Amino acid sequence: MAAQSPTELRQKKCLPCEGGVAPYSNDEARAQLKQLEGWRLVHSGERIRKEWTVKNFMAGLKFFNECARVAEEDGHHPDLHIEGYRNVAVELWTHAIGGLSENDFILAAKIDALPIELK
Repeated sequence: MAAQSPTELRQKKCLPCEGGVAPYSNDEARAQLKQLEGWRLVHSGERIRKEWTVKNFMAGLKFFNECARVAEEDGHHPDLHIEGYRNVAVELWTHAIGGLSENDFILAAKIDALPIELK
């Protein structure tokens, strides 16, 4: 699959995935990540992750509430991490296939468009 721009990804909706499809290869994932600033492969290429330093603890929770809203609308849910009261991170992968699908990149692009109060 050809890499898509963030705008193209944000126009899509995550599709239900119950397995039966192959996850993105590391090469496919890397090509798509070139379009998404700050996201990187983790867990041996099975997940993508992005980290931010926010203004304060409440800014992190506000951002996570927005992430939750978007995730719920698309039916695709990230792992949300907050450490040291202002370091936040989001990890995405498609659990049903044990790796990355288009859904992960769609949600990453949508998360990148959310408001966030950075330090």
